[in-house]
Amino acid sequence: MKSTYTRRKFLKDSGGLTVAFTLFSGCGLAAEQLESPNTELPRSLARHPNVNAWLKVLEDGRIQIFTGKVELGQGISTAVAQVAAEELNTDPTSVVVHIAETGVTPNEGYTAGSGSIINSAMSVRYAAAHARVLLLERAAKKLEVDAAELKIEGGTVTAPNGQQLTFKELLDGEQLTEEVPTSVKLKPKQDYQWVGTPEPRPEISQMVRGEAYFIQDLRFPGMVHARVVRPPSYQATLQSYDADVLKQEVSGVLKVVRNGSFLGVITEDEYQAEQAQRFLKRNTKWSVSEELPSDQPLAEYLKSLPANSQKVQEASFATDENTVKAQYFKPYIMHASIGPSCAIALHDDDQLHIWSHSQGIYPLREALPKVVGLPIEKIHIKAVPGSGCYGHNGADDAATDAAIMAIAYPGKHIRVQWSREEEHGWEPLGSAMIVETQANLDENGRIKEWYTELWSDSHSTRPGGDPGNLMPAHYVEDSHPRTSFGYSGGGYRNADPYYTIPQLSIDAHFFEGPLRVSSLRSLGAYANIFAIESFMDELAERAGKEPLEFRLMHSDDPRAIAVMTKLDEMTRDVELGEQEGIGYAFSRYKNTASYCAVAALVKVVSQTKRIKLIKMWGVIDAGEVINPDGLKNQTEGGMIQAASWTLREEVLFNKQHIISLNWDSYPILRFLATPEVEVVIIDRPNEPALGGGEAAQSPSGAAIANAVYRASGKRIRHLPITTKKLSG
Repeated sequence: MKSTYTRRKFLKDSGGLTVAFTLFSGCGLAAEQLESPNTELPRSLARHPNVNAWLKVLEDGRIQIFTGKVELGQGISTAVAQVAAEELNTDPTSVVVHIAETGVTPNEGYTAGSGSIINSAMSVRYAAAHARVLLLERAAKKLEVDAAELKIEGGTVTAPNGQQLTFKELLDGEQLTEEVPTSVKLKPKQDYQWVGTPEPRPEISQMVRGEAYFIQDLRFPGMVHARVVRPPSYQATLQSYDADVLKQEVSGVLKVVRNGSFLGVITEDEYQAEQAQRFLKRNTKWSVSEELPSDQPLAEYLKSLPANSQKVQEASFATDENTVKAQYFKPYIMHASIGPSCAIALHDDDQLHIWSHSQGIYPLREALPKVVGLPIEKIHIKAVPGSGCYGHNGADDAATDAAIMAIAYPGKHIRVQWSREEEHGWEPLGSAMIVETQANLDENGRIKEWYTELWSDSHSTRPGGDPGNLMPAHYVEDSHPRTSFGYSGGGYRNADPYYTIPQLSIDAHFFEGPLRVSSLRSLGAYANIFAIESFMDELAERAGKEPLEFRLMHSDDPRAIAVMTKLDEMTRDVELGEQEGIGYAFSRYKNTASYCAVAALVKVVSQTKRIKLIKMWGVIDAGEVINPDGLKNQTEGGMIQAASWTLREEVLFNKQHIISLNWDSYPILRFLATPEVEVVIIDRPNEPALGGGEAAQSPSGAAIANAVYRASGKRIRHLPITTKKLSG
């Protein structure tokens, strides 16, 4: 691969290839050792500007941090502890993190879009930095010295003569309520001790040991159990059921809850709830008013639907006999959370308490009043981590199930646990998408014109204050149908290639498809980058260029060049065996966030067409790195998840409903099929921290598709890439 980008320039721009910052020298942080102020506060902090919205000093002297973000496995609890500890010059083990809870933590909306570090962790950083200044000012006044002479370390302020005051002594029962100014000064990066170093995540050991950690593990004294009887299709109305026979057949039934076409049952223990649900499912009558389009190719059907069209980018494009064209397709895919959704609710003293793994507890609370008939101030929600989800799965719906039944049966904690069949059959899915691309090359093999046309459903129908986005609300007597299309911008996320292309046009068409959809990790970026990066390989072949060489020809961002250059170094000496191929792909998430380049090595056995994913390499630049292990974990996980989407996952349905209801009918990548994964971080301590949670999915899928082509000679443009398609 040839490039004019030299190693010296690469190292200068990248700040070196490392996953850690220079370690702090060990002395306390003096008041004058501060970086110059910023001019703009993080978005969440601007909405909640007071220090005590983000931290307080506990009775035992530890620091409690408040974050409105939810722990999804992305390690936000560890990251915010690190930045707070850094700015207050104390050990992260002295920091306690309180995740999202209404009335307690800041309202930071949804935990989504790779925004936890950018918004929440940076808000904590600035709040902690100002807390340090305020504590030093208080200490200076009490000790009658200049604040610049004081040092702060380990929860204590020390004067030159050795006098010390703890944070607790300085506050004397108060908390810091001042607003954080835009002039707040941060600790100098060269003095960092915790940020940029791998910090263990304590919850990982809890999970490995099987300790109670997830919402599914939560128990309360006297808690009762509930299940919901789902209709046979989206559009179905409850006709009849027999509660009297149920109570004769199943012991421990406390109450059958019917509210319109919502049917639930509450029992003393969980096994009874399962029995009651099965009985009612067999002995309940429904009317079904609508059929799903299962008798024609999905891509063809979706393109035939009425659509709202939008010109995302407009430029001239002229088709001729040399124009390269291709169509790519992504089917509906699931979150397929390993732990099916769960929630607990208690209605007591006219107050509704909910424990949920929702990724937006404040928006969920805004949507519930019209469903449960309580004012918003009477609803309290506490976030508890759930097992396995990035995006809008069934968590909000399970919480609504529990809330409806808690209102009907007050005074007891009511636990609703979905089954695998419910999770697969009723969660909001990631939208199917069609992406059609065309391009013209000039005489030097460069792209001179590019045109993308895409079709997509919404990519977010989260509650957001709208009860119509809560699935159980569709079936209650005072039903709440979906009233808005949701977020259309997710459909064309990353639809504009992050390359230098003189003429670029993008048209987006938004349909309302037959299946329920919402946010799935990276939204439309996965399908769009799968199309763009597959097409880049096809264009490179037409131009007679190597894949990475062709991409670098069209790149002028040094950071994009750096991740691709590093990826080339990592894979340059790989020796390919028979029927093996390496594929490459690159993207910058949202074209404004993290840079990521991925390579995949696959083998396609010629006789059986079986695809073996052998190894994947990833290079990520997420700006300043808070916890290298966390970023590496996120990138590895995203690559493996995308491999599963690309090679295995596709939602199937018949005329009534979804039929991919278990791990056989909806296969995901198993442990034995998981490839070796190698990730390198390009750390840029002097750049803003960027979220890494959604950076790797998109290039990973395209890299695998390109590798399959290299290994087999067959280009698969409609996902998933299966043995059957390679054999056809």
